[in-house]
Amino acid sequence: MDQNFVQALHDLLVQSTSNDTSQVNSATARLSQEFYKSPGCIPALASILASSTEAPIRQLAAVELSKRVASTSTDLWIQVSQSEREQIKVKLPLICVEDSAKLVRHSTARVIASIASIELPNGTWNELLGIIGNMCHSNDPQHREIGSFILFTVLENVAEAFSDKFQELMALLQPLLADPASIEVRVNAVRSLGVLASWLDNDQKSDIKAMQSLVPAIIGVFSTAIESQDDAAVTKLTDVYETMLIVEAPVLGKHIPDLVQFLLQYGGNRSLDSDIRVSILNCLQWTISYKKSKIQGQNMAGAILQALFPITTEEEPEDPDDEAPSRSALRIIDTLSTKLPPTQVFPTLRDLIVQYFSSADAASRRGAMFALGVAVEGCSEYMTPKMNEIWPLIEAGLRDGDATVRKASCVGVSCLCEWLEEAVMPKHQMLLPGIMNLLDDPVTQKAACTALDSLLEIMHDVIGEYLPTIMERLGLLLGTVPLSVKAVVTSAIGSAAHASKDKFLPYFQPTMIHLQQFLLLEGEGEETDLRGITMDAIGTFAEAVGKEVFRPYVPDMMKHALSAVESGNARLRECSFMFVSTMARVFTEEFAPYLPSVVPALLNSVQQSEADDGLELDPEIVKAFSSDSGSSPSNAITISDDGDVTGGSIDLDKLVVNNAVAIEKEIAADTLGTLFAATQSHYLPYVEQSALQLINLLPHFYEGIRKSALESLLEIVRTFYKLSDSPQWIPAMSAETPLEGPLADLVGHALTALWDMYESEDDKGVGTSLCISLAETIQLIGPAFLQGGYYEKFCQMAKTILEQKAYFQQDPDQDEDEASPEEHAEEEGALIGAAEDLVAALALATGKDFTQAFQTFFPLIRKFYAPNRSLTDRSSSVGCLSEIIAGMKTGITPFTEPLMELFYQALSDKDADVYNNAAFAIGVLVEHSELDLSAQYGPILNALQNLFNVTPDSSETQLNARDNAAGAIARMICKNSTVLPLDQVLPLLISLLPLKNDVLENGSVFRAIIHLYKTHPGAISGYTEQLLPVFATALDPNSPTEYITTDVRDALKELIGALNGQNPSLIQAAGLGVYI
Repeated sequence: MDQNFVQALHDLLVQSTSNDTSQVNSATARLSQEFYKSPGCIPALASILASSTEAPIRQLAAVELSKRVASTSTDLWIQVSQSEREQIKVKLPLICVEDSAKLVRHSTARVIASIASIELPNGTWNELLGIIGNMCHSNDPQHREIGSFILFTVLENVAEAFSDKFQELMALLQPLLADPASIEVRVNAVRSLGVLASWLDNDQKSDIKAMQSLVPAIIGVFSTAIESQDDAAVTKLTDVYETMLIVEAPVLGKHIPDLVQFLLQYGGNRSLDSDIRVSILNCLQWTISYKKSKIQGQNMAGAILQALFPITTEEEPEDPDDEAPSRSALRIIDTLSTKLPPTQVFPTLRDLIVQYFSSADAASRRGAMFALGVAVEGCSEYMTPKMNEIWPLIEAGLRDGDATVRKASCVGVSCLCEWLEEAVMPKHQMLLPGIMNLLDDPVTQKAACTALDSLLEIMHDVIGEYLPTIMERLGLLLGTVPLSVKAVVTSAIGSAAHASKDKFLPYFQPTMIHLQQFLLLEGEGEETDLRGITMDAIGTFAEAVGKEVFRPYVPDMMKHALSAVESGNARLRECSFMFVSTMARVFTEEFAPYLPSVVPALLNSVQQSEADDGLELDPEIVKAFSSDSGSSPSNAITISDDGDVTGGSIDLDKLVVNNAVAIEKEIAADTLGTLFAATQSHYLPYVEQSALQLINLLPHFYEGIRKSALESLLEIVRTFYKLSDSPQWIPAMSAETPLEGPLADLVGHALTALWDMYESEDDKGVGTSLCISLAETIQLIGPAFLQGGYYEKFCQMAKTILEQKAYFQQDPDQDEDEASPEEHAEEEGALIGAAEDLVAALALATGKDFTQAFQTFFPLIRKFYAPNRSLTDRSSSVGCLSEIIAGMKTGITPFTEPLMELFYQALSDKDADVYNNAAFAIGVLVEHSELDLSAQYGPILNALQNLFNVTPDSSETQLNARDNAAGAIARMICKNSTVLPLDQVLPLLISLLPLKNDVLENGSVFRAIIHLYKTHPGAISGYTEQLLPVFATALDPNSPTEYITTDVRDALKELIGALNGQNPSLIQAAGLGVYI
């Protein structure tokens, strides 16, 4: 070894630690150019590591040595002579045990791991495990510490080399878990076990059992680290726990109850450091997310909620980005409500909310309100019939004597507006004044404006009476509140415009004058938010007042939007893309001149990287934890005091979901499809590049981007198809007119990518969107979309989801042959409903050819109509079957009897959503089945009778059910009127016309009336005078277009002509002469 080379390298390492930047830069350049390209740097760095008197230089030498060995671009280690390599391999373990500096020992361990990654696979360092074992068995605690750390680093780097030594490694690690002198040894042992756990497959039963047996000892190590408040150790153990939760093998499954109790015990311990408690509670949240079958199977939600509620009463930080145990507890409540059946969550939650809200302690009342708000998303359907118990709490909360409770109540109102629109709307008279009263209080102002924004967005028909007061109050606030609140006020004005539509016209111009100043803001932070939200709100104004009124503002507003695109600020670009999307929807093809400016910006956006400050996220890790929360991004990657690069308490939710660039890309992807749909053929030059970029986004690690990409891609497919002037397709397995040319290429590329996406997709929400978008596309394009084997593939997709065995439905702790529980979370119900939509679309596209597939699907769909199933399950099951019947038509005949039996049950269901669908279903079954069902007419009429017992105060769904019952009777008339008591049926049927709730059923009733005039004129002619005004309403050009279809309109005109021949004066008096 050239000692001059070694000395020069040593001197440059010293120089690189200087405080003089120029000295550092000079040293770095020389090291890179003159030393690190030569294999001689490896023995030289090893020599410096062994001999330098300065610990920082020894550590730096170790770090650089590890880099040079690990570099695959230069393969320097292989170029070092065999004898020198052997000397280094002997020397490094000695340094690890002899060096006085812990940082040097740990950095040297990393060097050993780097070398092992090369040597072990080649079988040229087989003695390493023995060397490590000797260290771990040493009587010296320091030797055990470094030995256990080397083992962990080597296992991380060279898993495959030790894959056949699982039992040997387990035997080595087990005693280390109980090391009598060193918590560090125990933690290192747990970290190594985390690596071993990731090796396990489900079929390694004995190895899994061995690993499971060590879980109590692992919990013991975790407990010791927590009680000693060793933050670094807790962080490392948390990482291991995350790993063990997501590995394929059920390592933790049988211990979940003990683990939940353990995490609740320490998560609720107020004597512990807040950051440690947040880490522990994050572990509990992940446990619920990834082991939900165990949580659900043992009905643990109630006990978890009981333990969490005291934590919700703890201090709430001022900064919305700060972490605290109270916020962690609320996130866990949110997770419980979305991941578990609401029957296991909401009853206990409701009792706790009532209990805590009745407390004299304001913090308890505040916690109850926050808990209510976070639970709404997952329990919305289950909560709806129980809202009468909740409204008194909301009303009292908005008037509470404590401002923090009033603020929390505003948050609760915002959540209710988002997820329970129909339940909230009737309460506007209570909610609006209650919120308006809080707009001037600095503590509640922002939350109250947010609640007002949410409420206004859903008020629609009732906003008119409040609009003058609302606009006056919001206008005054814009002039007085801080910038952060101005943004929320501006958003609320946008929501008022959205709800009021043309009623907003008197306020449009003054509001534009007031808001345009915000478009000129240049600062970052609050200025950027206000500028972006203003642009979004003005887009809403355009939708409200219409393109004729808004047209003069377009050129100037588009300048602002394009300026925002070029600003370099992701938040502004996001808002500008939303504005562009709105403009395209409002102005359709008129927007085409802006495409050359807008589309390139959108394509650039979807291609940019989300890496923040140089941090590259491992997509697999992000995928595993993209729906969870933890600590802030600032501590995502840390260098610990032992020189170990660790993951920290990574809040991947914030790193990814709240990443401004990722959200911008999500909006940009969505906008591409919207632009094509709006501008039609003008967009054709951009279709190919847009589709390619959307396909590239389908494997993205952020589920929001994947969802937008698939929806936008299929929007592009549908729009291209509409422009292709393809002939109307005929339902069949084969396509009479196959897709050709660019359209066929587009569909082929899209379907290949979407199928690949489905097979690896792990997010239920994305799976739901995929099913819904595919169903919409199949309904439009028909069998041509299903060629190339995709009919079978989509059938398999739907079947797998209905069996609850799709990849994104899997739970590693659930046995493969174990039936899925009947109760499930509402997000699972939405997914099942989407899969049923896909089945119905396949039936529509293939018609009678769907008969064989229906034999498979019928029992799968029927099982979701059972007494223990949720309202959504029961309703969507019956609704799906009705759509399948409508698609298969006479092909449904072989299944008539079991379907009829099911629909009778559904007609007596307690929930209006179910018997509404059943009324439609039984009507289309009678219409299309070729069986003689005349014997069933009496029982069907009896079953439908109760559906007509409604009042003006009945729910919209009950009124819809009445209209569907009328449609069912109309279909029975058309099929076989001779067996119906027309003298009893017709007065009721005609009295309901025109149907005003489910207006599509007007067509069925009018067809029946026309049919009777042709076949039984004596039965219907007595009602002619009563019917003529109804005909006039239906034919009126100002009537809703959904009242009747073109064919029914033409048949009505023909009927009026015939009636005119019998009694012209009657027709003229009814104002129908114009239709003759």
